[in-house]
Amino acid sequence: MKSMEEMMAAAQKAAETIQNQMGDTQAKLDSIEVEGTAGGGLVKVRCTARGRMLGVAIDDSLMKPEEKQMLEDLVAAAFNDARGKADRVSGEEMQKIQSGMGLPPGFNLPGMG
Repeated sequence: MKSMEEMMAAAQKAAETIQNQMGDTQAKLDSIEVEGTAGGGLVKVRCTARGRMLGVAIDDSLMKPEEKQMLEDLVAAAFNDARGKADRVSGEEMQKIQSGMGLPPGFNLPGMG
C-alpha cells in the first residue's frame, strides 16, 4: 500500500502534467485559424481557435452608407460563425487531452470546460 506522501506526490505530478498539456493546447489553439462568413461570403472574419480576431474582409459592394446597418449585422454574424467554429475546435482539443488521461467523455475538469 502506498503511503499518503506517495499518493500526494503522484497527484501533484498528475496536476503538473495536466497544466503543461493545457498550456500546450492553449498555444496550439492560438495558432489554428478558423474563418466565419456571412451574407453568402460578402463578410469574412478570421479568428484563432482560441477566439482572438485576426482580420475582417468586407466585399466592396457593402461599402455604401445605406448598407451600414446590414454591414454591421453581417460582421457580427460572421464573427459569431467564426466563434462557433473556434469553440468546436477548442472542444475537440480538450477532448483529446481528457481521453489521453483516461477520463470518461464529457467529464469536466475544473478550468477545462
